[in-house]
Amino acid sequence: MSRPPKLALPMREGVSASALACPAGAWTLLLDFLAERLPLVEREDWADRMAAGDVLGPQGQVLPPGTPYRAGQRIYYYRRVAHEAPVPFEERLVQVDEHLVIADKPHFLSVTPKGRHVQQTLLTRLKRRLDLPDLTPVHRLDLETAGLTVFCVQPAHRDAYQRLFRERSVDKVYEAVAAAPPAGLALPLRYRSRLVERAGDAFMQMAEVPGEPNAETQIRCLRLLGQGRALYELHPLTGQKHQLRAQMCALGLPLAGDRIYPVLQPPREDFDEPLQLLARAIAFTDPVTGERRAYRSTRQLALAEASSSSA
Repeated sequence: MSRPPKLALPMREGVSASALACPAGAWTLLLDFLAERLPLVEREDWADRMAAGDVLGPQGQVLPPGTPYRAGQRIYYYRRVAHEAPVPFEERLVQVDEHLVIADKPHFLSVTPKGRHVQQTLLTRLKRRLDLPDLTPVHRLDLETAGLTVFCVQPAHRDAYQRLFRERSVDKVYEAVAAAPPAGLALPLRYRSRLVERAGDAFMQMAEVPGEPNAETQIRCLRLLGQGRALYELHPLTGQKHQLRAQMCALGLPLAGDRIYPVLQPPREDFDEPLQLLARAIAFTDPVTGERRAYRSTRQLALAEASSSSA
């Protein structure tokens, strides 16, 4: 038996409704189910959201806190975060057409709603700014990374664009600031290694292990910056999690401002000292139109810009 189609609901302040299937279970109230299934939101907060009309039924009807639980239905809810801190940096629009939106993301702005960030995410900002409720990211950058991000406008084209990244048919170039290369490191370098996720408390980190390489990056030093630093061009040929950060760290060149490598640190509560990593350029053949697309970020890494200004 096929699932019913998702309900087309309007955005609220740039946020689309999230869908949630209700499986068989012993919950008495829908509120019980929500509190157990999505525990990052307190039960009292779920009750407040339901009372405010933020939880809807299969026909878009408001489901108040006393709604009985019904297995087999699909419900909808709008994400929100109380006291969400604003990210005081603006995204830049590089390209907007009927197929794609290319945005130049600042540091500290998450691409999609997650954890403490809903309104202060690139996707929500763009949906609200451009009035595009179906906008979807084709790939993602870390919150700490700045630069070019690609979004698909039409749901029918989503898989075609995402397949470009899955099949590594996109040419991506990053810039990064790290320590100057030591005398024994010959650059440019095509660096290959095997990366796996660490276990335990360091699960956010990737580690190099013996075995068949699954991560490959071309590394080139663009120029020395002074104070023992250099600006690098990084061209990833594969797409492992944290590939650039982990491989540069393995070479003894952790990126400036990195709070994950080499030592995992708590996330910053301010906007000082951003990770010095920028998605500088991206190019690909459009699978829908057949045209060649190439874009370049106009942002500058702070440490590289400061060095240029003082030269």
